[in-house]
Amino acid sequence: MSLAGTQRRAGPPSRLVIGRVVKPHGLLGEVVVEVLSDDPDRFEPGLELATGDPEVPAAPSRPLRVAATRRHQGKLLVTFDGLADRDAVEELRGELLTIPFGAARPLGPDEFWPHQLTGLAVVDHGGTEVGSVAEVVPGAAHDLLQVSLHGGGEVLVPAVAALVRVDLAAGRIVVAELPGLLDP
Repeated sequence: MSLAGTQRRAGPPSRLVIGRVVKPHGLLGEVVVEVLSDDPDRFEPGLELATGDPEVPAAPSRPLRVAATRRHQGKLLVTFDGLADRDAVEELRGELLTIPFGAARPLGPDEFWPHQLTGLAVVDHGGTEVGSVAEVVPGAAHDLLQVSLHGGGEVLVPAVAALVRVDLAAGRIVVAELPGLLDP
């Protein structure tokens, strides 16, 4: 099971976050980019993207086009068209980089967008509904499902195929039997 980004359930988001500008690098307009996409080749020259937080509709947005990319000491360095020096890219520090939702890669059969999972019922291995997915929390090794329990409290359930089975048609996620997994 794999999740492809972080958004809410209100339907498909208009934009997907694919990276974040960490800081300028050198004097010639390069920036260090933290890649937040599961597609490592996403930042190819010619890619059109924008800055801004898609969770904040009124957030200012700036269109950008990738001019060049290169790897350096395990980091992705990106240059944007029209930004030729350190001063020009300094204002990008900390900015999220987004693409239109329609530009996302197609998902495989066992992959889901977080907005598809948020709000789904969570049932235990016996079929009893115990809560619902409040949010998908990005994690280093795998994402976590933040489950609001009907009896009160919340738990984090690893979003891995060995523990959860997603049934979008039925509107539910079945959680495997594992002692303590659904205990607040």
